[in-house]
Amino acid sequence: MIKKMNVTEFLQKRKADRQESIRRDVEEIIKGVIRGGDEALRDYSLKFDLAEIHDFRVAREVMEKVPSLPGKLKRSLLESYARLEDFARFQLGEARPFSFREKETAPGLRAGERIVPVRRAGVYVPGGRFPLFSSLLMGVAPARVAGVKEIALFTPPGKDGRPHPVILAAAALLGIEEVYALGGAQAIAAMAYGTESIPKVDIIAGPGNSWVTEAKRQVFGDVGIDLVAGPSEILVIADDSCDPALVAADLYAQAEHDTHAMPLLAVFGEEARERILKEVQVLLDTIPDAETARISFTEKSACFLVSTFEEAAALADSLAPEHLQLHVEEPGRYLDVLSNYGSLFAGAKSAEVLGDYVSGLNHTLPTGGTARFQNGLNVWTFLKRQTVLQADERCDSRIYAAAQIMAEAEGLKGHARSADSRLKKRD
Repeated sequence: MIKKMNVTEFLQKRKADRQESIRRDVEEIIKGVIRGGDEALRDYSLKFDLAEIHDFRVAREVMEKVPSLPGKLKRSLLESYARLEDFARFQLGEARPFSFREKETAPGLRAGERIVPVRRAGVYVPGGRFPLFSSLLMGVAPARVAGVKEIALFTPPGKDGRPHPVILAAAALLGIEEVYALGGAQAIAAMAYGTESIPKVDIIAGPGNSWVTEAKRQVFGDVGIDLVAGPSEILVIADDSCDPALVAADLYAQAEHDTHAMPLLAVFGEEARERILKEVQVLLDTIPDAETARISFTEKSACFLVSTFEEAAALADSLAPEHLQLHVEEPGRYLDVLSNYGSLFAGAKSAEVLGDYVSGLNHTLPTGGTARFQNGLNVWTFLKRQTVLQADERCDSRIYAAAQIMAEAEGLKGHARSADSRLKKRD
């Protein structure tokens, strides 16, 4: 459990090839939805979810009859949502309110930009083993702050043809009116291409299983996506000052997601590793339904031995983990030198679970080392920058001439003619 290995060994282990069978299955599902529309969706819902569904959109009267959430959960959810919106507004910074702005790049030549939200967003909320209503908050809050006019929620149905009541209750609480009882790769296809009853969206956001992730990968380009996220992962860096019980708790919290989750540990000595492993075993022996976490620790975990701060920081940047948790005496030392992570949790009190639920951070994050170049889901996911060029009579003819020269050098005669025609108009 949590076997020692070096970075090279782990990177080879992490680079698990996409399952070819999943890729082929998802490709067929997408083609099926494009060809068959709603009827194909009904077939897939019956096949995969064992649910007979006529209308995928959850009716208003169904939403109205969903039992309200318990008081404490309701308050926690609303407080969490408020923090998410507040942090999304902070992320926008001086960009709000959105307005057109421009800069004169040459006399008579003005380059400008405007920031606008996408018109329609699809938010995917996983069903599966747990009703992850927290993912609903993570998708809806930044989309609303961005100004998206239409937000459609997609979540798998149970055998009764309806989404989990907790997810419906959370959607009702936040005033989400467009909810579809549809999950899996078929939901992603419906969002990307539309059907008779489901309008297509401009961007898809939210985590999902391997089929959902592969579907997002395949439809990207026809529709926008937030990111392609794989199994959840955490890297905990722990020195001799750590509380091994807290380290074990943070590792376990990731391991229980699914059997492919990766709990990773970097320690400054064998003694710390042994103390942490002992606490992990306590959790595996005492927490009910620990089998998923046990498999994750057995098959997907890794431990790295480091001897210096510099070595630990270099390790973290090379792994670029989804979650990076610091159980070290001076977490502040790491802040200025680390650059590759989805979210950083600096210090033992900064529990990663706060990022999952209540801190204002978004928990939809890049995995598998993609934090080297990829953002997590945020308010800018739903915004696009549009550029505008305006030239008037003061625009220097040398600008057109320079464009003509460059176009001719590239062999693009039509481009050169376009620039030259402006020069001739000025003569």
